[in-house]
Amino acid sequence: MSATTTASGGRGRGGRERILAAAARLFAVQGINATGMEQVAEAAPVSKRTLYAHFRTKSDLVIAHLQDLASSGATLESVLTREDIPARERILGLFDPPVPEAAPVRGCPFIDAAAEFPDPDSTVHSYAREQKLRMVGLVTALVTELGCREPAALAEQLVTLADGAASRAMVLGDADYGRHARTAAETLLAHALAG
Repeated sequence: MSATTTASGGRGRGGRERILAAAARLFAVQGINATGMEQVAEAAPVSKRTLYAHFRTKSDLVIAHLQDLASSGATLESVLTREDIPARERILGLFDPPVPEAAPVRGCPFIDAAAEFPDPDSTVHSYAREQKLRMVGLVTALVTELGCREPAALAEQLVTLADGAASRAMVLGDADYGRHARTAAETLLAHALAG
């Protein structure tokens, strides 16, 4: 492959994007810790020098990967910021299967990353925690907008359901597993809006 090949498949411009795309594929299939930096460089394809010029450490690459997922709208939380959908439907959207359905079903990338970097002071674990706190903040704002009683407690219950459903979907290989949690979320919302 020549050094002038385009970003669509070879060396040349777009190295950072190719690295992130390769990392996303490898992390999804084999996990973060099981994926080596040399593997990412080979799959990108870029030289190790180029890889380390963009990402000095594996943690830097993982953070960039998670940031890329968060900004792309490819995470569970992305439905919460959609202003074209009513607040109640945004909340219930947490329990819908991913579109397009991923194969294999991977669950929440932030929970996966936190599990693979269990030290709560690590940069990866800290970033994952920030994203999960952001999620509960978004849900709190939505249930407050709906006029629900005890919005902070309700938001914690709803995100716990969403995270649990995502984890079970991954373990069971069932992208539509959230349907069970959606029923529970509808009950919680109805109860919080009653009276």
